[in-house]
Amino acid sequence: MDYRQALAYIHSFTDFEKSPALLYNAANYDLRRMEALLGALGHPEREVPTVHIAGTKGKGSTAAMIASVLTAAGYRTGLYTSPHLHTLRERVQVDGQLIAEAAVASLVERLSRLVGMDVIHRDSSYGQLTTFEVLTALAFLHFREQRASFQVVEAGLGGRLDATNVVRPTVAVVTPISYDHMDILGHTLAEIATQKAGIIKPGAAVVVGPQPGEALEVLLARCQETGVTPILVGQDVRWAPGAFGLTGQDGNIMGRLRKYGVHIPLLGQHQLENAAVAVACLEALQEQGVTIGGLALRQGLASVRWHGRLEVLGERPWLIVDGAHNGDSAKRLREAIEDYFPARKVVLVMGASRDKDMSAIARELAPVAQAVVVTQSRNPRAASGENLAAVWADLGYGALKTASVPGAVEEGRALAGAQGVVLVTGSLFVVAEAREHVLGLLSEDACGTPP
Repeated sequence: MDYRQALAYIHSFTDFEKSPALLYNAANYDLRRMEALLGALGHPEREVPTVHIAGTKGKGSTAAMIASVLTAAGYRTGLYTSPHLHTLRERVQVDGQLIAEAAVASLVERLSRLVGMDVIHRDSSYGQLTTFEVLTALAFLHFREQRASFQVVEAGLGGRLDATNVVRPTVAVVTPISYDHMDILGHTLAEIATQKAGIIKPGAAVVVGPQPGEALEVLLARCQETGVTPILVGQDVRWAPGAFGLTGQDGNIMGRLRKYGVHIPLLGQHQLENAAVAVACLEALQEQGVTIGGLALRQGLASVRWHGRLEVLGERPWLIVDGAHNGDSAKRLREAIEDYFPARKVVLVMGASRDKDMSAIARELAPVAQAVVVTQSRNPRAASGENLAAVWADLGYGALKTASVPGAVEEGRALAGAQGVVLVTGSLFVVAEAREHVLGLLSEDACGTPP
């Protein structure tokens, strides 16, 4: 099996990332499939100490920060995140290096033999395997084979029934919770928090990022139920912003063990909050005997990379991409644009998935948008330009419709002029296509062939 064949096999399973939310139902989530598959592999997920991260906002950035610091401290560190921007290999990394194509092919071949031998069958009583479950098993196998000292694992959706929730975490982290995936996780913050709280387990240290009161109540109840005392970011660990610019920002993080002056290359004050959550997790590991010096922590945060989040791709005009895909994330994005680009003309280029609250995103971004161009990505979940234009019409904007993301970016550049700002947002799928266009990158389709 070669890499393209491996990708074709992975995508032969049900892939909910490419399906509308209406296709989701509770029967699709059953951890017994993962337990059976991983059991046949000798439970690789249990052999590497795990930081497990769930939440709505900032979980990917926080995971990247934790992994970067652990690597800087000399530990071989696996990082599993989703979704990817350009290649599936981004999801599985060790010490910042993407999994090799040959490793993907080899691991998928092993997994396909297990499935084909009915060790776990696609028509089992537990339901059918999904693309995400196969990828999750592949990641655990890779981290074991790479002799990782730690694995930092981001939950894909929710937490309680997410495929990653087979781990026995050393530290469980819940980043801020807001409204997203309501058709699946619930329509109140308490219901959503109940799903996220499923990663909190007896024996694990627990870090809780700043939360709305309704969500915090649920998380604290889960901690009490499991007999753990949570570390609350915003109370036990705090942060204060410092100088900032388009190359990064400074700040102070007041941990439970010491105070840290840090620099992070990620933009937006919310990233300093994410750094505080990461520090809380890293200090919890230190309390369990893991050696992480202050220098390693500062170096790891200073060298973290996390593309597609308030990322500057060009100047004259400024071209910014950000994957904000719900109202709360859009609010943070608007605040950052106001901080970094005061009094500049902002042209918004927006595409979104049709299962997202497009109105909430638009309402938050409207105060900074002088003009709007709507578009849609190649992803099957993409909302049509017509639907997005209707959303903006309700807010009094006559949005321009452009069929492709590259076309929308160029339309935005023309409207912004040399002194303006083009802001591409609404979906990581749109951000990925903008990056491909501007940076000359290639993207894999289901068979690994550039489109």
